Amino acid sequence: MNILLVEDNPADARLVAEVMKEGRFHAVLHHVEDGVEAMAFLRQEPPFENKPRPDLLLLDLNMPRKDGWEVLEEIRADDALATLPVIILTTSDVHSDVRRAYSRHANCFLTKPVELDEFIKMITLLKDFWLTAVRLPGA
Repeated sequence: MNILLVEDNPADARLVAEVMKEGRFHAVLHHVEDGVEAMAFLRQEPPFENKPRPDLLLLDLNMPRKDGWEVLEEIRADDALATLPVIILTTSDVHSDVRRAYSRHANCFLTKPVELDEFIKMITLLKDFWLTAVRLPGA
């Protein structure tokens, strides 16, 4: 299983990677820093032409160059990517963002907890549900 993390905050990206490593995720984590890189990765365009198509996308909303909203809309408009499960992983807990994400067909909306223990717990729950219980379209 391959997971693409689209996250511009290096500390958050490092934390997700560490939690996945410690939690013994049976997945390979790929990381890009913004929406432009995310779409290039997903479409296997340079410099990502040899990267695997991810089975799951963890998408931050607030990023430079191309934000998560634009990425989500592009994914859902592209027949080759439309079934990719997209989990919004963001600092936002604004109800309008939650509604907007689901109206654009995000599969899940998670607000990053501030406390480290809660963040670890959330990523572990993500693993238990999305990597264990759920049958993904690409898997």
